[in-house]
Amino acid sequence: MKKYKQRIADQILVQKLSGKGAVLIEGAKWCGKTTTAEQTAKSILYMSDPEKTSQYLELADISPSHLLQGDVPRLIDEWQLAPKLWDAVRFEVDHRDDLGQFILTGSAVPPSMEDVKHTGTGRFAWLKMRPMSLYESGESNGSVSLGNLFFKPGDVTGTNSMNLEQLAFVVCRGGWPRATTLSGNVALEQAFDYYDAVVNADASRVDGIRRDPERIKRLLRTYARHQGTQAAITTICEDMATNEATKPDTDTITSYINALKKIFVIEDMPAWNPNLRSKTAIRTSDTRYFVDPSIAIAALGIGPNDLLNDLNTFGLLFETLCIRDLRVFTESLGGMVYHYRDSSGLECDAVVHLRNGSYGLIEIKLGGEKLINEGAENLTQLAKKIDTGKMKKPAFQMVLTGTGSLAYQRKDGVLVVPIGCLKN
Repeated sequence: MKKYKQRIADQILVQKLSGKGAVLIEGAKWCGKTTTAEQTAKSILYMSDPEKTSQYLELADISPSHLLQGDVPRLIDEWQLAPKLWDAVRFEVDHRDDLGQFILTGSAVPPSMEDVKHTGTGRFAWLKMRPMSLYESGESNGSVSLGNLFFKPGDVTGTNSMNLEQLAFVVCRGGWPRATTLSGNVALEQAFDYYDAVVNADASRVDGIRRDPERIKRLLRTYARHQGTQAAITTICEDMATNEATKPDTDTITSYINALKKIFVIEDMPAWNPNLRSKTAIRTSDTRYFVDPSIAIAALGIGPNDLLNDLNTFGLLFETLCIRDLRVFTESLGGMVYHYRDSSGLECDAVVHLRNGSYGLIEIKLGGEKLINEGAENLTQLAKKIDTGKMKKPAFQMVLTGTGSLAYQRKDGVLVVPIGCLKN
């Protein structure tokens, strides 16, 4: 029996079940939704069981309540195969009048919600799962807590044991739970298998619209090159046109991107809009990201040695890894991760913003004293622009790095923390 690696989502799920009748866990295939839900569920319905799917779909159409009987919390895995189950769960939650009744998991947004009559407000809680952070997979020692930085930002100590070669490997391997139990090339192949499934099946299956696998590949490759940027759809189309006989139109590419978002391959980052002392215009475009850096690796057809020989690409994909981990950690803190950029060119890679209005500013740098100094200077400039008469001052400013042996606080107050030290 395989050993279960604890997930940050474990406690979030238990907490949400204590306050709602049902919890929906969404996220990319292979990120561990079902396995995590199985740890808490007392009975399980696998909608994708090939021997029973047709029977389950028929029951969902004529008598969905039969599928909901069982010890609670009852897990309904891949619920989106039968969207009518949503209203059936909502009805059961209302009439049982009890909490913690159902867990639903889904690796895609349903192709059609025509049969769904109720939003689930007040009955459902939502939980988004992503591939494993380095803390969950065991590469980060967790000596620095992101949550604690909001209360004791200067209390930072930690030793990083990850070197550049190890970092290149985990960027390429990704946070897929199965891959984290494997080693060498076998572990690296898991991301390519995921990529193949997206290209050849999942991107079309999500809404029943047949999409050209070669065009999906070109889109993913272009998206990989634009990680961490605010590239417009027109720019993406122009980049793709170099490999197509005719330039793809923006509507078509937008539909492809939306399909990839529905299966949680793409997770763009919204812009942060703080109160500023100046009248500087804030850029509001989303920043392009995959849910895991290994998807970009597979799209580009590269590996760890390629990253070590191209530090620019390494830096871009390291940023994607850091954003993944920050999102995983911030989910447990009840917050969101944003990006900041203004018309003067001042940028902040990540703003972790909590519900109570507290926030931290983070610059992501692969490593090196020069880049760390640049990141610290950016953070200092942005902090000076914020109107602290209208909002809180930053709880902390941090340069998140890939290399470096120690986590510490600089004389200017900026924290320097290797990703190999960070946890939620």
